[in-house]
Amino acid sequence: MILSRLLTQMVKTGTLRVIDANGRLHTFAGAPGPKVTIKLHDKALHTSLYLNPELVLGEAYMDGTLTIEEGNLSDLFEIMALNERHAQSDLLFALRDRISRIFRRWQQYNPIHLSQKNVAHHYDLPDRLYDLFLDDDRQYSCAYFKNSNDNLSTAQMAKQRHLAAKLLLKPGQKVLDIGSGWGGLALYLAKEGGADVTGLTLSHSQLKVARERALKAGLNNKVDFQLRDYREQKGEFDRIVSVGMFEHVGVNQYEKYFSTLKELLKEDGVCVLHSIGRMAGPASTSPWIRKYIFPGGYSPSLSETLAVIEKSGLWVADIEVLRLHYAETLQAWRHRFEANRAKITALIDERFCRMWEYYLVISEAAFRHGDHFVFQIQLAKRRDAVPLTRDYIHEWEYAHPIGVTRERPLQVA
Repeated sequence: MILSRLLTQMVKTGTLRVIDANGRLHTFAGAPGPKVTIKLHDKALHTSLYLNPELVLGEAYMDGTLTIEEGNLSDLFEIMALNERHAQSDLLFALRDRISRIFRRWQQYNPIHLSQKNVAHHYDLPDRLYDLFLDDDRQYSCAYFKNSNDNLSTAQMAKQRHLAAKLLLKPGQKVLDIGSGWGGLALYLAKEGGADVTGLTLSHSQLKVARERALKAGLNNKVDFQLRDYREQKGEFDRIVSVGMFEHVGVNQYEKYFSTLKELLKEDGVCVLHSIGRMAGPASTSPWIRKYIFPGGYSPSLSETLAVIEKSGLWVADIEVLRLHYAETLQAWRHRFEANRAKITALIDERFCRMWEYYLVISEAAFRHGDHFVFQIQLAKRRDAVPLTRDYIHEWEYAHPIGVTRERPLQVA
């Protein structure tokens, strides 16, 4: 089995046992660690998993031609993450990685019409799906766990409050929310901060829900949701916030993105960018994630992000790195998804459930064992737009306490 060549070089921690399509058992073991047994049900996988493991592994799991006989999917990804660096010693693996980096600009080509198509691919799925694994406010980005016993709802509310504090939000300010999703953050900024918010999304489904929520909350005169690309926005704003959207911009558009922020921001304005990042430097997106989950998506490194910000003329007023917060968020989403799996299967189908399960687990592994994290960068045109110390963050959060929340039971959605 040609796959043995890669796994022999790769597995230095943990034990991976592979039952091939002929029923033969292959064991790859290193230092003590996770133990997993997988079974291949198609002989074609003996070669295709070696030639393109990142894509084929996910497809095989989705199709049921690869099953896990011992351990679980999380254990498998822990072994992969712990041993990934050793795979670089395989010439084909290293070559494939270099080629992917060469073509990453083409992979992330996101003009306006493609951005709309890519957003629809992920966010215009059946609306009910997101109710079955997100919190009640439908926050689809990294939560902020101030305490180890915080539940998901509390952590998501803390994230909104933390962002509002970094914006130095004041009543009557004009705020632009780029990538407003289902409207939760914009509604929070309007209700808690008294801001007048313009929210931008490229998803028809998200727009419909956000507008309905604003009307129901009696905030439709304070929040204006629009189906609009950030490159089409006009006007000036006191504050700009963007959460979980920068990952969809693409490296080709970084200069345009930050020049647009500068153009839209008032002279004394403040912007907060919340994005997934990576600590190992510029890279490329997993081909499976790119094909099935986030076409055109990419998690940038801080180095390539800051390099473009420097050219834009904007001041970096603050940077905060959230290391394990997204791992905890994804784990909570995964538990909710598993608890509602039967409902999601009935809503869509079993193959989709396996795909989404794979997506949630591989993402959690990237944050818990891989090189991914979340960063929040505070930007301004003027160096004195933000106080000298971070005390203002605590002061704003103290003045806006989070109410006691009850986590809804996992089996009830």
